[in-house]
Amino acid sequence: MGKRRTILLGGLAIVAVLAGTVAVRTATFAPRDIADGSDIRLAAAPGYDLDAAVAHLSAAAQIRTISHQDPAENEVAEWDRLHAWLATTYPATHRAMTRTILPNRTLIYRWPGSDASLAPIIVMAHQDVVPVTEGTEGDWKYPPFAGTIAEQAVWGRGTVDDKGSLVGLFEAMEALARQGFTPKRSIYLVSGHDEEAGGSGAVAAAAKLKAEGVKALFTLDEGSVVLNDTPVIDGPAILIGVAEKGYATLKVTARAPGGHSSMPPAETGVTTLARAVLAITEKPFPIEMRGPGAAMVEALAAHKGGVTKMAVANQWLLGPVLRGELSASPSSAAAFHTTIAPTMLQGSPKENVLPQSATALINYRIAPWNSSADVMARAKAAVGDASVELSWVKPPNEPSRVSSSSSPGWKYVVAAARADAPDAVVAPYLVVAATDSRSMEPISQDVYRFMPMHFTLKQTAMIHGTNEHMTVDSFKRMIDFYARLIATSAG
Repeated sequence: MGKRRTILLGGLAIVAVLAGTVAVRTATFAPRDIADGSDIRLAAAPGYDLDAAVAHLSAAAQIRTISHQDPAENEVAEWDRLHAWLATTYPATHRAMTRTILPNRTLIYRWPGSDASLAPIIVMAHQDVVPVTEGTEGDWKYPPFAGTIAEQAVWGRGTVDDKGSLVGLFEAMEALARQGFTPKRSIYLVSGHDEEAGGSGAVAAAAKLKAEGVKALFTLDEGSVVLNDTPVIDGPAILIGVAEKGYATLKVTARAPGGHSSMPPAETGVTTLARAVLAITEKPFPIEMRGPGAAMVEALAAHKGGVTKMAVANQWLLGPVLRGELSASPSSAAAFHTTIAPTMLQGSPKENVLPQSATALINYRIAPWNSSADVMARAKAAVGDASVELSWVKPPNEPSRVSSSSSPGWKYVVAAARADAPDAVVAPYLVVAATDSRSMEPISQDVYRFMPMHFTLKQTAMIHGTNEHMTVDSFKRMIDFYARLIATSAG
């Protein structure tokens, strides 16, 4: 009896210590250093004609700067048309700034600052849009390239990604130029011609600026948004991309003798390939609470409080439960590991012929704590001694570095974003797609990815999808944000 009593008391003591540790850690938990921008004196947004701005976005959406998979299909004259339209529509901006058109039709604008000792800023928005999937045109509420103004929105491909940002930037700079704004820092606007097809234009622009000795305070490009129904808090959050994942496509090739399908061997090239692809996908990268994704969850959990805060504050105990929750959906899991997505298969050119070569393409989005070398090593380990060859389709883009969430550049962006979302939680964010801004890392202290549109999770599905549209409310927020950010950081 005495022994049992001792064991029971010991168990209770352990529980008490655990409970006390959990309680203390929860009570004292605070997210890592995230500046709120409250020390920034924000410039007022200038006046402008919103109806005219909306009409301008409509006009830009009608210019078919579509980046196809095969560049030979692009209508190059549409880029020239866009350039001419910008010059005509924004005369004050074009008087204040110098314009360089690179041979590939990427644009670089420079608004010279009065103080050469101050690091410049770079703002970005790309010119091209993705195609509309053939056969889906009839699913659109309004024609995808008509730029229809209806239901308090502008409808059309690219109105969100990314002509909304491009036109919003020009509207902001035109309003500033008309009111006589003169920057102290130089302002660069870089607009790539092919972000949707690899971003070679941004690479060329960055190389030119680097050769000119440009080292910016920060770069701002597309990326995340103000999400009105953010998971964890079920409310608004200003999610600012401080990093983006790497991009790599692995080619898996299975060689085989080929022959007639009426006399197949025990294993064909297709079955060898299938086994290899399954082996790779069945060895996923683990979910890890680290990097920008972890910083985001910490900021949201600290605001939410309760059990959520307790779980995040006590990962030493509740880590497996937390990781299970994060992996519950592909959209949430993507921020916490390198993803593996088989996307394309190719085998025989004819149904009754055994292929001599069968291939699969597997697309990876690489987390900031991994590299393309990690990806290749994991794939090789997964396939073991299978008779397949592994190679990159083209050299991978490694993950970006992680920008500061407390630097002057961060503070400027946060202050401008909070102006029309004062009650939103501010959190760093990992952009799981690719942007042109990655090319600016060598010439910028920090790189941020954020558009001040107010979206719900459901609304984000229209980007690259059917019925893409920019609401007038979001467009006004964008113009005001860009004007405040530029006037404050460069003024």
